[in-house]
Amino acid sequence: MDGDFRTEFVHRPGGLKQHPALVLNADYRPLSYYPLSLWPWQDAIKAVYMDRVDIVAEYDAWVHSPSTEIKIPSVVVLRDYVKPVKRVAFTRFNLFLRDEFSCQYCGAKGDLTFDHVVPRASGGVTSWENVVAACSRCNLKKGSKSLRQTNMHLNKPPRQPAAEELRNMGRKFPPNYLHESWMDFLYWDAELDA
Repeated sequence: MDGDFRTEFVHRPGGLKQHPALVLNADYRPLSYYPLSLWPWQDAIKAVYMDRVDIVAEYDAWVHSPSTEIKIPSVVVLRDYVKPVKRVAFTRFNLFLRDEFSCQYCGAKGDLTFDHVVPRASGGVTSWENVVAACSRCNLKKGSKSLRQTNMHLNKPPRQPAAEELRNMGRKFPPNYLHESWMDFLYWDAELDA
């Protein structure tokens, strides 16, 4: 049930085809949206036997041992509520998620790096309020100059996102694999369009 193992599992595409279980908090919300909170089926079954989770939905596949057989869980809910993290860690991944995986100067997607709006050479610090996602082309063009010197403009001003804001942003980027049994639990708490 190690958090690092869950993250590693999500980043191994081959593992996604082998019956991962969507993990919901006790309030029936996913623990995280991006990366989606998934466990390998082995961890889900172990948690069931340790009485830590309840099975909400199952695959049409069975696991057999010499003495028992069980349907593989596709959705499990934790029995104990895990309090969501309020503070957002300043990481490259969270920065890209905040900026919707697009260059904050030209809007390009892919080949992203990060750029200090006020260059470090000019006293700029590495913080949420001074670092943005940038494509390599824009980052090279700006270099260690100010926005005014390069006549470049930001799509939106950089700021520290709230944890809930980042979770909601993660919903816009679902993983490549979503099992049909997960759909009822992924977006039920999203705000509806009028």
